[in-house]
Amino acid sequence: MATDEPRRPDLTALSDEITTDAGARGGVYALAAKAFDQPGESFYRDLETGRVDDLFATLVDRSGLDVRPPETTVEEDRETVAARFNDLFTVGYSEVVDGTDGTVESHGPPVSLYESDYRAEVSWNDVNLDLARAYEYFGCQVDRGTRRNHDHFHLQLEFMGYLCRREAAVDPEVAAARLDFHDRHLRVVTEGIAEALGDEPGTGLYGRLAEFLDRFTAADVEDLAARGGGESA
Repeated sequence: MATDEPRRPDLTALSDEITTDAGARGGVYALAAKAFDQPGESFYRDLETGRVDDLFATLVDRSGLDVRPPETTVEEDRETVAARFNDLFTVGYSEVVDGTDGTVESHGPPVSLYESDYRAEVSWNDVNLDLARAYEYFGCQVDRGTRRNHDHFHLQLEFMGYLCRREAAVDPEVAAARLDFHDRHLRVVTEGIAEALGDEPGTGLYGRLAEFLDRFTAADVEDLAARGGGESA
């Protein structure tokens, strides 16, 4: 996601703003967005060596939320972790449903990363239009090179991370917008993904991350509501 702020370095700068609760929460969301993807060589080494574990623990500890950090250290090789991501989130499958005429039924991946797939009562267009307006209002836009729609989980995590950093740096009233974004979008897709992964075997790193994010976003919402984060629009 592109914003009007300078692009931040990978892991080395994620702890820059953890002197505030909001800054630390922004670090959690930014790190989660990076972790909830296929790992490149460099990030895989950070997972394998426990560096991501340590950073999550630091950020969560300073977030002001009583949530256990995720276990992100992996023992599998990078190809196995990447294959698990593909199997869960990107690769569908086909099966023969009628052997007499060769009829084949195609299925998408077991777990969708798109919010609209968990919103049967709202159209795809309405979900994505609402998100596009939210991103634009805060000076953000989806990178033109990405093939992800606005309702993709990765983009929503990045956007929440940006809102947290903005709240910490210049605008405490962004807390109200964060609560609204949780209620309208991020909690919906987080709960949906966590539930869907709970029904799948062998989810590994991604199952642990989803379970953590379900707890973390719920705690963030509870805290924002308790301190009046939703009083202003």
